[in-house]
Amino acid sequence: MLDELGPTAESNRSTAYVSDLHNVYVTFYDEINKVYINDTQNGTEVYQSFILPWWRQVLWTVLFAGMVVVATVGNLVVIWIVLANKRMRSVTNYFLVNLSVADAMVSTLNVTFNFTYMLYSDWPFGHFYCKFCQFIAVLSISASVFTLMAISIDRYVAIMSPLRPRLGKRATLGIAAAIWAGSSVISSPNLIYFTTETTILPDGSTRRVCFPEWPDGITTRSQLEYIYNVAFMVLTYFLPIVSMTFTYARVGVELWGSQSIGECTQRQLDNVKSKRRVVKMMIVVVVIFAVCWLPFHVYFVVTSYYPDVVNYPHIQEIYLGFYWLAMSNSMYNPIIYCWMNSKFRRGFKQFFWCCGALGGGGLSRHRPFGTDRLDRSVRSLSPSRKNGTSTIRISMHSTYNNTLMAST
Repeated sequence: MLDELGPTAESNRSTAYVSDLHNVYVTFYDEINKVYINDTQNGTEVYQSFILPWWRQVLWTVLFAGMVVVATVGNLVVIWIVLANKRMRSVTNYFLVNLSVADAMVSTLNVTFNFTYMLYSDWPFGHFYCKFCQFIAVLSISASVFTLMAISIDRYVAIMSPLRPRLGKRATLGIAAAIWAGSSVISSPNLIYFTTETTILPDGSTRRVCFPEWPDGITTRSQLEYIYNVAFMVLTYFLPIVSMTFTYARVGVELWGSQSIGECTQRQLDNVKSKRRVVKMMIVVVVIFAVCWLPFHVYFVVTSYYPDVVNYPHIQEIYLGFYWLAMSNSMYNPIIYCWMNSKFRRGFKQFFWCCGALGGGGLSRHRPFGTDRLDRSVRSLSPSRKNGTSTIRISMHSTYNNTLMAST
């Protein structure tokens, strides 16, 4: 499953890191005695542990911290842009808010804790958060993927069947609630079966571990876990990729490949261009998702058939790279929205402008998505709202504000 990233105590007390679908065995190295720690008594496996040099720990910490900050801030700004402006509250944007909520959750409630666990081989966050952290991991990735699927289906229906009634606000929120409910069901085994334990290392020290203990055996010895992991991979990667590839391929053919009969009005042309921009943006989002998560899933497929790969000297850093790439998917979406959508771009500019005004003590004089210099100059030049000139200027200002953040 997604982020089972803690050491686990097996029946013979060998130590393993558990990640997503299968175990990742990592090697701890005794830097004082310059030897690997082994415990071969009573036929036990080699005890493995691996502590990275401090400068590599710092490097990975900077990479993960930067990713968490960008993902959290970016997704919270996306949520603010849509909820703060009524003209941004379209069906697609509601789904983007749902996606941003899931991405912000995984970056704030999961990545930091699991990365700390991987780095120091110890779980200091308690029994409850061991369960909750892994539950949030699968919950958020499932919600993200199903939201992307919902967006692709909504775009498909809107473009392929333009006369069909669009989803209303209530139906959109109902679909979002169903996404979270289904994701909670998929993630519920983590909440049930994860537990903590304190293990004694061969050198006499202790550490706390967070691991899943399934009804038919501990992790890596459980057939139920294997079935669950395969089902999770199919439901949250292969099935969504196939579905979204089909829908966006059909939509692409319809928008770029079909030839309209007769002349088109400028309004019709603008409508097609608008749809193309939205579809382009969502195709980029899906492609980035597929690229980010593919190495992560391939890694576990390879290690399931070739277990000796996990004993490779640099396997922990290889895994950290794959894990960082997968988790970094949560920070790319806001960047894509800002890059490819002018309305979100204006929203980001307005947000950071407001932050700058707040830092300068001037936020109280401005409104989010509201008036700017044009508005202040209009009001300063309008002596009265009763004359015709003032009415025209106010109308111009209203048009400017309405077009500032029109819905996607």
